[in-house]
Amino acid sequence: MTVVAQPIDVARRVAAGGQRFYVNMAAACLAVAVLGFAPTYWIPMIQGTLNVSPITHLHGLFFYGWTALYLAQAWLVHQRKLTRHRELGVVGVSLATGMCFLGLAAAIGTLKKFEPTATAEAARAFSIVPVTGMMFFAVLVTVAVAKVRQPEVHKRLLLVATVSLLNAAVGRWFAVFLAPPVPVGIQGAVGVPPVWVSLMPGLVADLLIVAAMIHDKRTRGQVHRVYWIAGGSLVALQFLRIPLSATTAWSRVAEFLVSLSP
Repeated sequence: MTVVAQPIDVARRVAAGGQRFYVNMAAACLAVAVLGFAPTYWIPMIQGTLNVSPITHLHGLFFYGWTALYLAQAWLVHQRKLTRHRELGVVGVSLATGMCFLGLAAAIGTLKKFEPTATAEAARAFSIVPVTGMMFFAVLVTVAVAKVRQPEVHKRLLLVATVSLLNAAVGRWFAVFLAPPVPVGIQGAVGVPPVWVSLMPGLVADLLIVAAMIHDKRTRGQVHRVYWIAGGSLVALQFLRIPLSATTAWSRVAEFLVSLSP
């Protein structure tokens, strides 16, 4: 009995350690999301100087709701409370659906805001970042739900999907610390950044996926195919946005999105 039980106990400890890693990754995603938006959202809110549209608050509520739920779900699996985990999965699907609609609505609102200005073309180009970001997130979550009976695939898809959302959070720090000073006399002027500025924040966020790949290599002996496919697709998207945003096809997509606004 001892000979049989020992490998089983080792396997359980390895599995528990692996799931603990995903709890830590979920906590890291939540921390990046909160700290990333601290300079432009949380701190101004505390100071009473935040001036954003109601949809921004609603989008933030769903966004943080997702990252908090993702952490809770990882913890429930770690604690082997799988029934509760499955019950909350319905909430996750609802949050993800709401995030996609709100993300698209926020992108359309931004496009409409800049449409009558000299930066309308730049705004149409940059809209490829949030729009394709939400599309990518929606696809990964949909596949993850379809693969719910394959936990090794399911949890990795959700990790990549969550990391894909962190581009904006990391980008806020780049904007705060690396943005050029605003010339005297035009404080308060708001411009539209070029699409290429979204690349570096995205790659920095992708380091969380790299960490997961290293963990796979150390614990499984090889990196799971989900990270190669989904993670590779995310990196490809981050690079492809730059040339695609300048095409006539994307400009027409952006114009169509603007036409959807009331």
